[in-house]
Amino acid sequence: MQSTLSAVDISPTTESSSTAVSWGPIIAGAFAASTLTFILMLLGSGLGLTMVSPWSGSGASITTFAVSTAIWLVIVQWLSSGVGGYLAGRLRTKWVGVHTDEVYFRDTAHGFLAWALATLLVVGVLGSALSAALGSGVQAVSTVASGAAMGASAGASSNASGASADNATSYLVDSLFRPADASRLAAANPQNDAAAASQASRILIAGAAAGEVSADDKTYLSQLVAARTGLSETDAKTRVDAILAKVQDAKVKAKQAADTARKGSATFALLGALSLVIGAFIASAAAALGGRQRDDEEALFITSH
Repeated sequence: MQSTLSAVDISPTTESSSTAVSWGPIIAGAFAASTLTFILMLLGSGLGLTMVSPWSGSGASITTFAVSTAIWLVIVQWLSSGVGGYLAGRLRTKWVGVHTDEVYFRDTAHGFLAWALATLLVVGVLGSALSAALGSGVQAVSTVASGAAMGASAGASSNASGASADNATSYLVDSLFRPADASRLAAANPQNDAAAASQASRILIAGAAAGEVSADDKTYLSQLVAARTGLSETDAKTRVDAILAKVQDAKVKAKQAADTARKGSATFALLGALSLVIGAFIASAAAALGGRQRDDEEALFITSH
């Protein structure tokens, strides 16, 4: 029994010797995008700093500053990624014998690669410069918003000689022992005043750490104030309550400032990630547009000649 095998002609697969990725246009587009990003970021940093004002009630809040910065990042990604992607698509050589869908895919991939390379360049090479430029604005806003409150809540204890007169805790202690009659200040014993001030500082700091001043400490503090200032115990207690209320208010303001900074950072991170996604899409679309225009221009030139 003899089996007959029919010969089947199998044509060899033709594979191009050159890669489909044109790194020259990709690198050119990435350099253009990263350079434009740096320029636009410096411009945005300069404009953003004008939103910060040292005057109370003026300028932008931390959240507003973070949102506006993130929106500017979206604009930067839109412009720089569009330019870089377009150049990557427009500068590549024409692919011969490739289906239109494949050409579209390759152009899109070239735009994405140009965006990815530009992002790495910005993060790796220009990251420190951008961080310094943007960080100055964020630090200024944070200082304006929470500087005084943080200083009051985290104040250190005053020393015996009273050298740190600008310390928030020292100021509160001075307010406690301010004599009802100013003439008593000259007659006061500096050594006893220093000891009283040190005790009061430790009580205030311990109370701030624990969340409240105990009833015994509050009573002792009132007696100490009454003895050193000449006030009645009722007036001394009123003064102590007022100082403790200021300390508590400073703590609340410090927590609010920290929470506002946290929300601003989270908003900035989310919108920053969104800006990167938008940049990748814009770069891909711009590269496809640039590649199509490049092929159309060449076809038109050949037809006309």
